[in-house]
Amino acid sequence: MTRPESSVRLDLNNPVFQDQLFALQKAERHAALNTLKKIRQLTWQQVYRDQGLKWEKITSIRPPAGIDALYSLRITQARRATAYRDGEFMRLLTIAPDHDAAYGKK
Repeated sequence: MTRPESSVRLDLNNPVFQDQLFALQKAERHAALNTLKKIRQLTWQQVYRDQGLKWEKITSIRPPAGIDALYSLRITQARRATAYRDGEFMRLLTIAPDHDAAYGKK
């Protein structure tokens, strides 16, 4: 009997992520929180397939030591967040000011 895959667990403790989340305008902050609430209800396989989140590997930035790869995901209609997977945790790092910034482009 296979064990059902558990839901994604969120790590929102990165101070940069928190500062950027709290700095969002009210409507955008609510949209970001709704996305985070949605992610908590998904399994990792659902995150990978979700067309709204658009979970994508970032190849233009070298990940920090100890992290296999960085990813971007749509956190609001206009913004993407960067994160990485650590076991069952999604560890969120930043909220980019615009789409290209998530990929290290100018």
